[in-house]
Amino acid sequence: MDVFEKSRVWQLIPDPCELLREFFLLMVRLSPLILGIGVLLLYPSTSLSDIYSFTDKNGVVNFTNVPTDPRYKLIIKERHFDPRSINYGSLISRISGKYMVEDTLVRAIIKAESDFNHKAVSNKGAMGLMQLMPGTAEDMDVKNPFNPEENIEGGVRYFKWLLNRFKDNLPLAIAAYHAGGDAVIRHNGIPPFDSTQKYVKQVLKYFKEYKK
Repeated sequence: MDVFEKSRVWQLIPDPCELLREFFLLMVRLSPLILGIGVLLLYPSTSLSDIYSFTDKNGVVNFTNVPTDPRYKLIIKERHFDPRSINYGSLISRISGKYMVEDTLVRAIIKAESDFNHKAVSNKGAMGLMQLMPGTAEDMDVKNPFNPEENIEGGVRYFKWLLNRFKDNLPLAIAAYHAGGDAVIRHNGIPPFDSTQKYVKQVLKYFKEYKK
């Protein structure tokens, strides 16, 4: 290899200092997002506001949820976050997809039914995350209603059956999950029971929040 070729090869090798400089600049650009995520991890809550950030002339990164300066830029959009749902996130997503039911809707039902407590038992004998009654658990072939996967599988399968029965009328299907399908038919709509009326509103409220 002659001197000219060696020179060309050398020019193709990246300058370590230049690579370090580019990496540093990249970290500076990403720092607001990284710090913002850190804030979320350190201070989880059930309702997270929009978070804005800007870097001042001294390189100080500022955060707020109430921007008063036009330099603030939105870095994290408000969303609903429930730490207790994380443990079952993959199960809920997989099983919801299997039955073509929105996973956020399943989360909303679980939130209203058991608040994500897989050992929950109601005073009427409903069990597990989706609070399956013994008869429903048997019909849905759930052997152990306290097993999260079996419970979610049975609950989502049953809810999908209700959706089909009530022609995808979501409020009616939710009411039927709580009071029974026969009660919905008997009353020609959401039954006038106070607990069922509140339950439907609660599930729809959680559903809306989880979709954010």
